[in-house]
Amino acid sequence: MFLLYVVWPIGQSLALSFYQWDGLSAPTYIGWDNYIELWSDPTFMVALKNNVIWLVLYMLAVPFGLGIALLLNQTVTGIRLIKSLFFFPFVISQVVVGLVFAWFYDPNNGLLNIVLAWFGFDPVSILADEDLVTYGIIAAGLWPQTAYCMILYLTGLNSVSPDVVEAGKIDGAEGFRMLWSVVLPQLRPATFIAVVVTVIGALRSFDLIAIMTQGGPYQQSQVLAYYMYEQALSEYGYRMGYGSAIATVLFMIMMVYIVGFLVKMYRDERGV
Repeated sequence: MFLLYVVWPIGQSLALSFYQWDGLSAPTYIGWDNYIELWSDPTFMVALKNNVIWLVLYMLAVPFGLGIALLLNQTVTGIRLIKSLFFFPFVISQVVVGLVFAWFYDPNNGLLNIVLAWFGFDPVSILADEDLVTYGIIAAGLWPQTAYCMILYLTGLNSVSPDVVEAGKIDGAEGFRMLWSVVLPQLRPATFIAVVVTVIGALRSFDLIAIMTQGGPYQQSQVLAYYMYEQALSEYGYRMGYGSAIATVLFMIMMVYIVGFLVKMYRDERGV
């Protein structure tokens, strides 16, 4: 099943990136032409730059999720209800998240600009600003992603050994030292899953772009996944080979990032 539904389609996409094909007629082999065109395509370069920004800033979900998990890992009345409220953003659809934040950023009636007006600031049209739009969409994506990381760390905290914690207290570990030297090493599995899922989420960002800006204004919020869709499947494209080349670049970035993290974790485990 894995070979059929994962490995084979990846191989097909890699092979297709060396062809020119509109999805209907016979494909024409063009070698590396699609990749050569990519590096002279200004929209592709903007999408690549934005994906790097997504990768860097989206990783904030991991420490944010850890911090909220530590805050909620208490035995007080009503804590289960509070946990469910924090997890709620991850349960709802990305489409709903995009719509909510589009309303939130609305320059006329959005809550953000209403609050800014209270403090005497002029309205800010984030989704129409070329310099701010990518950061505004990333902030929307961080909302549900932080909730997911929080759940992973809450699950991991339940498996932290009380004996190891007590031994740390006896050795004088408190506060940040306890967290860094005793708790975090036991949370490595949760950290691994959180990082991998967050990296994949950052690189496959599509839903929020499609709902909030569709790559605008002037293609400045474009990312590789959405640009791949535009080139290969939208009414503006039908360039299956070119879209596959974009998908291949995206896949390679994802593999480099995740393999690098896997190697680091393996070396940490082996003490190399």
